[in-house]
Amino acid sequence: MIGEVIRGDEVRVPFITRENESVSIIAGNTSPSETLAYIAKRSFDVIAAIILIIVLAPIMLLITMLIKKDSSGSAFFVQQRVGSRRRVRDGKVVWEVENFPCYKFRTMVSNADQKLHQEHIKKFIAGDLAAEEQSDPARFKLNSDPRITRIGHILRKTSLDELPQLLNVLRGEMSLIGPRPVPTYEVAMYDLWHYERLAALPGISGLWQVKGRSQVSFEEMMLLDIEYVRSQSLMFDIKIMLMTVLVVVLGRGAR
Repeated sequence: MIGEVIRGDEVRVPFITRENESVSIIAGNTSPSETLAYIAKRSFDVIAAIILIIVLAPIMLLITMLIKKDSSGSAFFVQQRVGSRRRVRDGKVVWEVENFPCYKFRTMVSNADQKLHQEHIKKFIAGDLAAEEQSDPARFKLNSDPRITRIGHILRKTSLDELPQLLNVLRGEMSLIGPRPVPTYEVAMYDLWHYERLAALPGISGLWQVKGRSQVSFEEMMLLDIEYVRSQSLMFDIKIMLMTVLVVVLGRGAR
């Protein structure tokens, strides 16, 4: 439960190494049961991703064509995101924090300036977003951003822009379920306790998406991600996957 995760110094922040003032390695669970659970989760991810890519290939091809017709530029958007990889070092499981290219269908015009999103994230983390949206909703409601294309609005509403991340799953950079991979500039604003969310493979969907998605605060999102990290299992992943389908169908909390 969320209430079992306490913010601040009381949160377990299992760091091993810090390099250049940034976290590079996070301790993991070294128990045999955790290893079996990870193997089961990874095997499920690979099999499910292959099946989904085959089944959804016609839809992905159609989306690619619609994006190309709607606006000039590539149908795909690639951005460096922060994730982590599970490694075994000296007999101990660790999560090595690393950047990776995260794939999405492009929903904005080509070469869109990311400064607006960075400002949005800064205020979201600081907890100032609600007040700013009330005073100037057109500026901070990114769903109304004029840079978003016509097909982009539909892709965001249905979360279909995330489908190319199935390739990230096959490459071992992501899982179907886990904390969302975030841009490097967001991680640069983290407090110490926030880093615990990186002790797992980032996911296409996750606990905060099905519990509130864009309707939760930054702190609530962090607490949900940490709750997932501490409770992750294959059955929990399957439950979140089923809840994700329901959320997408209902369009609840989508931006």
